[in-house]
Amino acid sequence: MHREGRVSFGLDRSSYRTLEIERDGAVLRAWLARPECRNALDTTALEEIADFFASLARDFATRVVVLGGRGASFCAGADRKSPPGRERLVAGSGATERERRYVSQLGLRACRAIEDAEVVTIARVHGHAIGGGAALALACDFRIAAEDAVFGIPEVDLGIPLAWGATARLAHEIGAARAREAILLCDRFDARQAALWGAVHRAVPADALDATVDEWARRLAAKPEIAVHMTKTQFRAYAALSRLGDFTEADGDALQAASRLGVARRAFGAD
Repeated sequence: MHREGRVSFGLDRSSYRTLEIERDGAVLRAWLARPECRNALDTTALEEIADFFASLARDFATRVVVLGGRGASFCAGADRKSPPGRERLVAGSGATERERRYVSQLGLRACRAIEDAEVVTIARVHGHAIGGGAALALACDFRIAAEDAVFGIPEVDLGIPLAWGATARLAHEIGAARAREAILLCDRFDARQAALWGAVHRAVPADALDATVDEWARRLAAKPEIAVHMTKTQFRAYAALSRLGDFTEADGDALQAASRLGVARRAFGAD
């Protein structure tokens, strides 16, 4: 890809099966493209998200990425019919213990790739952002949501801890008290409530969502490139300081432990 004489060294994104990538000058729009299941996340989806956001380190034509979802929702979370990594986590799969640990961290790896992206990221949220979907949005630098968008973190009710680094991110963004309420009570809340808590930056009427997201993307893309990049690097460093003692490296272990104890049967599609 060429723009203003510069070359992008990103990977071939035309081969993605669960993501659709659209370019508009310095802005890329990455669409979760499994609308038939409200963009639920399976193994392939998480691997492609991680690959795409990591590839931005070599894509010098892009300054802003907007992450959205095709169809009725942003993302309904992990695919309960085909949970991420299930084919290698089930008994008898032949996977080694280290392989099982690797696949148990697919969601964490995808969210970290978004968080560590070398460009500014904006989550465009509509419909539902549930569980892993909320985790993807939280990993973005900015979140703009339709007022009637619904957020929910049902993991505790499903018998598993919230993983993918989302507990630390949510507590960092909205404070421990609000994060504890959202994670332990498992109540759903709309974008207006999310905005009051600070979980989203703007809650706008649904018919104004695209215009608002486009305006923010254009404004950010037009700012001095190196200043934006270095400022994002600063925020990343401050976030790392606040995560000293962070438990997220063991998120996948906690999920596996919950599954083995038999309290995550519904979450892993065993029922």
